[in-house]
Amino acid sequence: MIGYYVTGDADFILIITATDMEDYEQFTRRFFYENYDIRTFKTMVVMDRVKANFSVPIANSEAIRPRISR
Repeated sequence: MIGYYVTGDADFILIITATDMEDYEQFTRRFFYENYDIRTFKTMVVMDRVKANFSVPIANSEAIRPRISR
């Protein structure tokens, strides 16, 4: 599980890996429904992974240097 404290509409974002929906439902019952400090939560299910790392491609310094016209 990964957790983030964020700004905006939500206070926290949790990324949870469950073996199946039954496992997820047990998790939500135990940690969300039984916790009186949690008023609401929203579930978003990942359909497909489009990026698997945090690296960002950066062009070499020659490619990003501004061109001076003469």
